[in-house]
Amino acid sequence: MTKFRLAHLGLVMAAVGFTAATPILGLTSVAYAADSVRAEVGKPLQEAQRLASAGKNKEALAKLREADNVGGKTPFETYQIERVRASAAAASGDNGAAIKAFEAVINSGRLSASEAPKFTQGLAGMYYRAKDWPNAIIWINRSLKDHEDAQMRELLIQTYYISGNYAAAAKELQARGGSSEASLQMLANIQLKQNDKAGYVSTLEKLAGNYPKTSYWADLLNRVSGKPGFSDRLSLDVMRLKLVNGLMSKPGDFMEMAQLSLQAANPAEASKIVEQGYKKGALGTGTDAPRHQRLKDLAAKNLADNAKTAAKTQAELIKNGDADGLAAFGFASVSNGETDKGLALMNQAIGMTSLKHADEAKLHLGIAYANAGQKAKAIAAFKSVKGTDGTADLARYWVLQLNHPM
Repeated sequence: MTKFRLAHLGLVMAAVGFTAATPILGLTSVAYAADSVRAEVGKPLQEAQRLASAGKNKEALAKLREADNVGGKTPFETYQIERVRASAAAASGDNGAAIKAFEAVINSGRLSASEAPKFTQGLAGMYYRAKDWPNAIIWINRSLKDHEDAQMRELLIQTYYISGNYAAAAKELQARGGSSEASLQMLANIQLKQNDKAGYVSTLEKLAGNYPKTSYWADLLNRVSGKPGFSDRLSLDVMRLKLVNGLMSKPGDFMEMAQLSLQAANPAEASKIVEQGYKKGALGTGTDAPRHQRLKDLAAKNLADNAKTAAKTQAELIKNGDADGLAAFGFASVSNGETDKGLALMNQAIGMTSLKHADEAKLHLGIAYANAGQKAKAIAAFKSVKGTDGTADLARYWVLQLNHPM
């Protein structure tokens, strides 16, 4: 099971600029127009603004208390006091006072259309920092109603997630159609928590395809092997994908794959696998080095023996109408560098009515085309695979790998 690190959690706060005080200071000054402020309110209010602008926010809050003590304040006077308090309290780290002041300013009805989103975002951010998830969600949604913002939408998803509302987080993610690695990682984590195996694999496929990493591919291939109905015949094909994605490293991996290739009558492939094992230092060292050498010699012997009887074997397969045998023979020929001949035989076999494992043959044809560097034909062959025994899954993964190689 893959555990994705949600490194972006909380970072949206910084990206949005949730210092709370930032969008507030400098947006207003004490007014003496149609909406007037009496001198006994205006004087401490102006002094509080000056202190806040100088970074003396605690002193500003103390000065505001003088304005608070003035009796009979008008709604406008209260509004002006709360604006300055919102800024100073947020900047001083007094989250509780800032929240009350922000709500008072927002609920005053005096904010312009351009100001409203800044205040609702700031309030949402303070509730987020306070880990008050229900109110954070309320105010994030309020800010999105005021103004659609991609970063706030991301913060909403994160808040749903960390508050345990996985269904809502998944719904938002899917509605956005988010394809960033971070969004897909979060969706995958949600699906794991909900035990949504099919959804998790689907998201994992997107991660492996768009952001190819060994961790994604390892999880994906391990899961496909464990799916109900997965055919044991495809064990070698899983290893072929592991090899091309750099997931083979242990001596046992190379030994097992080479042995499976020999059993599939493909000694050329077995020899190449052993050779890669030697190049990586996985084979040819340690106490098992003699075993590695014996396997290497066996693959070379089988390859030489097959070359002596290749023409006779091909003729017999065609004469007997053995389509599956002919497909395997063609695949082995491609592995041995006889590309045109092998591909022609594989296509011939796929066209025969006696073919028992058609989807497997088409999967191998796609791999053969891929190994021959014929990407377009490989993808076309893979897309023709429809089997429910794991062949269609592996074919789809080959297309992902070809379009987004490691």
